[in-house]
Parts: sequence; structure tokens; C-alpha cells
Amino acid sequence: MVRNPYRRYEVTEYQKEALKFLQPPEDITVSEWADKYRVLDAKTSAMPGPWRTEHTPYLKGIMDEFNNYETEEIVYVKPTQVGGTECLQNMVGYIVQQDPAPTMIVYPTDTLAKSISENRLQPMFKAAPELRKRFDENSQLQELQFDGMYLTLAGSNSPSSLASKAIRFLFLDEVDGYPGDADGEGDPVALAVQRAATFVNRKVYLCSTPTLKGFSRIEAAYLESDQRVFEVPCDHCGAHSQIQWRDIKWPTGKMADAAWHCPDCDGIHPEYRKPALLANGRWVAKAKADGKTVGFHL
Repeated sequence: MVRNPYRRYEVTEYQKEALKFLQPPEDITVSEWADKYRVLDAKTSAMPGPWRTEHTPYLKGIMDEFNNYETEEIVYVKPTQVGGTECLQNMVGYIVQQDPAPTMIVYPTDTLAKSISENRLQPMFKAAPELRKRFDENSQLQELQFDGMYLTLAGSNSPSSLASKAIRFLFLDEVDGYPGDADGEGDPVALAVQRAATFVNRKVYLCSTPTLKGFSRIEAAYLESDQRVFEVPCDHCGAHSQIQWRDIKWPTGKMADAAWHCPDCDGIHPEYRKPALLANGRWVAKAKADGKTVGFHL
């Protein structure tokens, strides 16, 4: 029998679903993914609704470094309340939807890991439709299951959880809060990093607010990186500089009038100029590294 080459065949719903798994991931960066799919929930955000990277433009370079195949380790030295946790969660959301693989997040303690799972991560997965349909809501508190992957949440004080699984993506949050030794088993950072050793395309992300100079894990990691700083352009002379505390000045007795003074020309930038300065800022490397370790200092 000769088949008619022009005959149209009906595609079943089963075949449509099967074809979805054969499609390549979208060609987008972490920040583009977040702008397209991330939804901030009312439980954890002061500004619930769609994520907008433009509100925290300095995070774009950090998030998108995750998409650089040459980069193996990302180090982020940060102050408090500047979106560091959201940056990490956007990377995790991107993994779940775009590149599923075994993933681990390490927090200073098991108690904190459980709290963040319940109060920050799971609300994030449930708020974004594309993440919600991939998330198994019957997951255990510290091992969240998704289509094609799992996410383990561990405490740095629990050596058994740090050494039990091979993982491709490792996130180490607030590393300066980790103990020097994980219950007699050694450095918790070293124990966790060993879990990713078998993956040639691994990514390790360390972030923390630094503590004591000379004893800080995040400082030591940053010094081994290309040491990027975020510089903004002066409104007056155009020179790019870091915003540093030494350049924040105000008239005697008038702290409400505090402003950033350009270290090159002493041009004054009132508080209301800050969003525009940040929007036009850029990350600049100040050192050479091994080509695999990228560091950000904000």
C-alpha cells in the first residue's frame, strides 16, 4: 500500500505533552527569566506581584553571571536588605524551570533551613504558575521535589546532610554564619563543595554579609575572585565610582540632607538621584583571577 504523503495525522494530547519534554529550554538569562516568570507573594514581599529587575539593577550582573558557562564559582559580598536572598531564589527558580538538576542550598543552621523552606521558598514556588506546576507539594520540608530534580536544604551544622548527595548546583547562604567545624567532620563549606565535584558543569554560589576582617569566609573567597565592584556615573563629571560610606556627607546637624559626593569632583548627588545612578551603574573587575571565579562586592 502506498501512503499518501500529504495525509494529516492528528496529534494526541499525550503526544503533545511528550513533545514538551523534547523542547530545548528558553534562551534567556536568569534576570530575563525572573522578569518573565517570577511572582513575589504577599507573605514575603513588601511589593507583591511580578518581579522587576529594574528595581534592583545591581543584581542583574550577579544573576546573569550564572549563565556564563566559563564561571564555576560566584561570590557575593553584600550588605543587608539589598535583595541577596531574592537573587539566590531567582537562580533556583531558573534551574527548576530551565535546567533541572540536583541542587542544594546550605544555611547556617538546620532550623533556619526549615524556616526558609516553609516561609520563603515554598511560597515562591506556589506563587509563580510555571514553578507551581513543577513543584510537588507533598515534598518533605528539607527536600523539595520537582519535575526532573530535587532541591535539598541543609544546615551547615549538620554534616550528614552536607555529605549525602551528589549535586550540580550549590548555594551557600550567609557563609560567615557557618561554624568553623561541622560537628567534628571538618569545614562545612569544603564538605558541601565536595558534593559538586562529579559535575563538570557545576555552579557554586557563595553570599554573605561579612563579619570580622581577616576571619571572614566571604572576604577570603572574594579575594580569590576577579573582585568586581559596582560603580555609578557622576552627574557632574561623568566619572564612575563606587558609592562608599566615606563619600556620604551632610551639613552639621542635618542628616536628612545626606548626599553622595563624587570622589573625583566632589559633585553632590541627593538621595532622590540614587535610583538613576544605580540604573546606570556597572560592575567593574579590579583584579585578575583564574577565569572561573567571579566576585561581586556591593
